[in-house]
Amino acid sequence: MPGPSNPRHEHVLVIANPVAGRGRGEATARALAQALGRERIVCDLYFTRARGDALQRAAELEPDIDLVVSIGGDGTFSEVLSGLERRDLDVAVLPMGTANVLALDWKIPRDVAGCVTMILQRRVQLLDTGMVNGRTLSFLVCGVGFDAAVVAELEKRRRGPITKRDWFTAGWRAFKSWRPPQLSVEIDGAPFPLDCGMVLVSNVVHYAGFDVLQRDRKLDDGLFEVYMFAGGSRTSLVRHGIRGFFGRFPSGRVSMRRARRVVVRAPEPVPFQVDGDLCGVTPFEFVVGSQPFRLLVP
Repeated sequence: MPGPSNPRHEHVLVIANPVAGRGRGEATARALAQALGRERIVCDLYFTRARGDALQRAAELEPDIDLVVSIGGDGTFSEVLSGLERRDLDVAVLPMGTANVLALDWKIPRDVAGCVTMILQRRVQLLDTGMVNGRTLSFLVCGVGFDAAVVAELEKRRRGPITKRDWFTAGWRAFKSWRPPQLSVEIDGAPFPLDCGMVLVSNVVHYAGFDVLQRDRKLDDGLFEVYMFAGGSRTSLVRHGIRGFFGRFPSGRVSMRRARRVVVRAPEPVPFQVDGDLCGVTPFEFVVGSQPFRLLVP
């Protein structure tokens, strides 16, 4: 649960993707800076121009900054978290991307006024993150198998902002060419007894924009939820999809365990995605970090 209110922030850094929200990112960041200024909070603005800019700026953080606000999508926020070495400051999101999974989970405001109110209230929720193969940070959900194949199809043809139609098209292409893998899973050192067709490692409730995962998850328990989908055939994928549409996972042939460390292997390379970005092929190792971030929530 979120913590109680704390003293006001004094110096805020806003890292914004200027083209987020169909080009409204820069104007939104400037409006937020003006609104914070009216509250007598010092605000610095930084606009990204290329992938990796948000990470680098967060890594060069001045010592008196006590809040970093990310304006953009999940990718921008992921870069901010990846760059931050400190855990003694707060982080916040003004969501303007396509998915905004964390914002969906916590009903984080999508407007300047709501963001300012959240900053002034300063309610903190600790946020666990994990590292994939020792190099890529995750704070949402990783997938090994079919969903990573969908991301691969999307990135082959990506041109500019992503729409839900782009995801659907990529999913159909991946489905038509899909060959089921054999995934072996190890959870905190113990082997899972069955081979799987897909594995999700998640700390959120929403997946692919839908409220389908375990609602009693905790962002700060030092564990992520591991969903193991038995059967990887196209028929099995359809069945899993129907169950997800009408119900919630785990259910049917989908098992769930909570873990600090997850390893997924396969006889042949199988792609995996981290928070919506294609990041490699198996073997896949996920380890929860020891120090959570301080996320502002409504």
